[in-house]
Amino acid sequence: MARLEKISSALREAALATLIVAGLGFPIIAYRAEPDFNNALALLGRWPLFFQFCLAAFALRFALAFWRGGAAKAPIRERLWRSPRWLGPAALIALVVYPLAVVGLLGPQAALKWVDTYGVQILIYVLLGWGLNITVGLAGLLDLGYAAFYAVGAYAYALLAPATGLGFWALLPVCGLLAAFWGFCIGFPILRLRGDYLAIVTLAFAEIVRIVLTNWDVVTHGEAGLFGFPGLNFFGLPFIPGPRGFAAHAGLPFAGVHKLIFLYYLVLILALAANLVSLRLRRLPLGRAWEALREDEIACRALGLDTANIKLTAFALGAFFAGVAGCLFALRQGFVSPSAFTFSESALILAIVVLGGGGSQLGVAVAAVFLVGASEALREITFLKSVFGEGFDPAQYRMLLVGLAMVAMMNLRPRGLVSTREPTIKLPAGKIAAETAS
Repeated sequence: MARLEKISSALREAALATLIVAGLGFPIIAYRAEPDFNNALALLGRWPLFFQFCLAAFALRFALAFWRGGAAKAPIRERLWRSPRWLGPAALIALVVYPLAVVGLLGPQAALKWVDTYGVQILIYVLLGWGLNITVGLAGLLDLGYAAFYAVGAYAYALLAPATGLGFWALLPVCGLLAAFWGFCIGFPILRLRGDYLAIVTLAFAEIVRIVLTNWDVVTHGEAGLFGFPGLNFFGLPFIPGPRGFAAHAGLPFAGVHKLIFLYYLVLILALAANLVSLRLRRLPLGRAWEALREDEIACRALGLDTANIKLTAFALGAFFAGVAGCLFALRQGFVSPSAFTFSESALILAIVVLGGGGSQLGVAVAAVFLVGASEALREITFLKSVFGEGFDPAQYRMLLVGLAMVAMMNLRPRGLVSTREPTIKLPAGKIAAETAS
């Protein structure tokens, strides 16, 4: 009897979900606009594809509802989500070996895309996610304008490097400090704001930064962007062909992959440093104050904690890592423009933190690998063009992938992939019992 009730409940949920999916996907999937002989757009029906899409939605929702229904399956699910002890060292070894293994298997030229797109780019987003995790995951401050600090770091390097003649190594901390300064400045107007109002102000700040970068043509060159600034070098040795380059001094044949491998390890070291700083700060009084602010600001203030300073430090430190990531982004691209720092960029970084689990370093890293790696993998999927037409660009549906991941995780793991709502520091059980007895 209980099984029949569970099946009927799952069928009802699946039917409701299918109706919603059919209503939302009807104008996109059921019809496709194509030019006819007179170059006028004509709507062509794709009803078999539409019904297949609805059937897949029904099957997935039914399986999800049926899987979540049994209480006996809960311990099994918890074991599936629990990460083993060897996962951290194994992941670190894989990250260190990855670029060398790719170059060894594919060769220098074929490995360029894999080291750059699936290595450097993902690690930059991991660094951004760990920076925003301080503001959102630990302090509980909803920030929808994180891309503004990302832009500050990128433009700081692009503007200061040619003007001052300083190299990358000298400007890297400067970019982070400038972004932290703006994070400190934006923290003052929002000291009394919480929730939705805080999100609106941070979103407005990001739009102000983007509009200023677009319209300040004299300095930023507007939408044309900035380029021609000094690139990455290995302690003074540029990655260029010829006797002055790094390859000649190292006795290696010149290949563009040398720069990417060095940038990969540089981003990896900086990301791991950000992770270490975040983990250490969580065990300090400041980190515990962030968690107290996240749980209840009123109770935090009642305990005598200065919530203003707590918010300012969270914004400033999170912005610092965004500025560092922006500097690395400028080095990787060799070009910066306001179009790279839109609201969708802030939404993607926030989705990485939410999907990974607020406060979870491992969860944020896994979410960054999934969202960024999967969205880039869409560009490689060519068979979809035969289904949806030659004009179909899978990369345009990047944010759709983010939305589907958000919906799936809110059903499976409402607190994120790796939930960390437990206290950072716990008293031993024996000490608690002794204090209670006394």
